[in-house]
Amino acid sequence: MGQVQLCVEAGVARITLDAPSMNALDRDMVTRLGLILASCQADDTVRALVLQGAGSHAFSAGSDLAELRGLIAQGHDALAAKFTQDDTVFSALAHFPKPTVAAIEGAAVGGGLELAACCDLIVCSRNAKLALPEIRLGVFPGSGGTVRVTRRIGPGRARRMMLLGDAIEAQAGLDWGLVDWLCEAGEAASVAMALATRLASGPRQALEGCKASVNAAMDQDERAALALARQWAVDLGFSEDLAEGLRAFDEKRRPVFR
Repeated sequence: MGQVQLCVEAGVARITLDAPSMNALDRDMVTRLGLILASCQADDTVRALVLQGAGSHAFSAGSDLAELRGLIAQGHDALAAKFTQDDTVFSALAHFPKPTVAAIEGAAVGGGLELAACCDLIVCSRNAKLALPEIRLGVFPGSGGTVRVTRRIGPGRARRMMLLGDAIEAQAGLDWGLVDWLCEAGEAASVAMALATRLASGPRQALEGCKASVNAAMDQDERAALALARQWAVDLGFSEDLAEGLRAFDEKRRPVFR
């Protein structure tokens, strides 16, 4: 059985998926991830989050196939419960109010890539392989990939990944907008931590408002999304962070957001 480990340092929660050798996700790990996300959301000392896989072979290979076979053997309700749980936890990450960064080394496959796509930013090593190969098993990405990956790369490229099941190189992931940064092998975690540390020092409320407004742009009609952004902008006008930002601008120094 794998583990999900949490380490908090300098305002950044580092969450590590640890299930040698490919960090496949079983239901206990998904449960643990959900509990960690809830605790990090409630913890005011956590201002950003990094999600990574243990080791260099994989971010995550997705669902544990041995467990999946067992759930299928148990019947419809058992399998439905697995996908309901995935939806709950993956959505909690996708709508996590604080900035999130995924660090991909090696393979991000199936549910692993679906999980990474829940993060705001994705850092990927140049030797990584990105794939949604479920079609080769006679199914398709059922944990949010058909929505979140499609929103990142568009329907044409999403169909290419999902209907054929072929892996793409990290460079293609960058070119398509699936990932945001490329780095050398072995450096994804350190680059992701540097980004998260920078985000953790930013204005918390403005970052939360920006995330909420971008998500609304994807989920809601234009009028509703603009109304939400407008409300955030008005509320932030009276925040201490804006006051500090204006003082810092006048004093020609870097702001210190608290």
